[in-house]
Amino acid sequence: MAWNEPGGGNNSNNQDPWGSGGNRGGNRGGKQGPPDLDEALKKLQDSLNKMFGGKKGSGDRGKGTGGGAGIPKAMWFVAGLIILAVWLFNAVYMVDEQEQAIVLRFGEYNRTVESGLHLYFPPVERKFQRNVTQVRSYRQQGQMLTEDENIVEVPLAVQYRISNLENFVLMNEDPETSLRHATESALRHVVGSTSMHQVLTEGREQMGVETTERLQRYLDLYNTGITVVQVNIESAQAPNEVQDAFDDVIRAREDEVRERNQAESYANGVIPEARGQAQRLMEEANGYRDEVVARAMGEAERFNLLVAQYQQSPQVMRERLYLETMQDVLSSTSKVLVSGGEGSNNLLYLPLDKLMQQGGSGSSSSSSTSYSSGADASARTPVQLPPRDPRARETR
Repeated sequence: MAWNEPGGGNNSNNQDPWGSGGNRGGNRGGKQGPPDLDEALKKLQDSLNKMFGGKKGSGDRGKGTGGGAGIPKAMWFVAGLIILAVWLFNAVYMVDEQEQAIVLRFGEYNRTVESGLHLYFPPVERKFQRNVTQVRSYRQQGQMLTEDENIVEVPLAVQYRISNLENFVLMNEDPETSLRHATESALRHVVGSTSMHQVLTEGREQMGVETTERLQRYLDLYNTGITVVQVNIESAQAPNEVQDAFDDVIRAREDEVRERNQAESYANGVIPEARGQAQRLMEEANGYRDEVVARAMGEAERFNLLVAQYQQSPQVMRERLYLETMQDVLSSTSKVLVSGGEGSNNLLYLPLDKLMQQGGSGSSSSSSTSYSSGADASARTPVQLPPRDPRARETR
């Protein structure tokens, strides 16, 4: 039966687990009840008084002595020291060589703090401490429309650092979000004024430079306190739906560039050679001209000398000139005509070239047979000539 069940009679008081109302801490029926909370607080206060040299409590609960009325001055002093230590721990701060800090007093800019150990006064002042030399970076990608109305996906990486901590903290609520929006705007402007061929091939470097300049103008206009170090535009590509067709176009352009390079290489090898040959021909022509001129001048001088000698002895010079002329003519021919002498009209023709060929062959029988047959046999036949004019030699 439950301890508070009606009709329990006197046994119900004995079965109360918390004891009777007037004597909760006593022993009933040999059972111990829970400790009294007021008594536990009193014991704790007595222990603290002994520790800090205070007086003990009266121990009389009926007098109404409160726990706070008996706190000694030493406890207040210790509490003040603890509060001061916590305040100093939060108020003293260190700024590294790569950092800067700004201090706001009542929400208004007060000062900029460089590297070293410093102190500020919270909660009256607040500080914002950032690394101003570290180069931060983030990546961004989006589909954009080119100048020739083609859609391309352009990924890029932006590197930046904080150059003005005051503007970075106070002039914009979220300067890094402003940086991302400005980057997208600058990139869309640059891509929109560039053809697709330039975006996909060799124009990315120039696009990166233009995007950096435009983005920095935007950031300076917004007073973000951010300086853009570099903008790297990575390999752009067409949307996935038309990527295969764009790959074919890119391969065709690469083939065009390769063929052009090969043609330029061939031209670089042929053109100098042709120029060298032309220079050689010019030098040979100049040499031939000088040779002909010199020979002509020599012949003219020789003729002048011969004229002087001819005037002294005409008969001798005519004979000499005749012999020299015949020597020059007969030295370059392989045929010899032999006259029969004075008063004879017979002229013998000797084919010296045929005789030299037959002498080099080494077959005497076949040579003599071939010599006596055909045209060679007729060549040995004396030829009848008209009578020679005895004045012809004198004329020559």
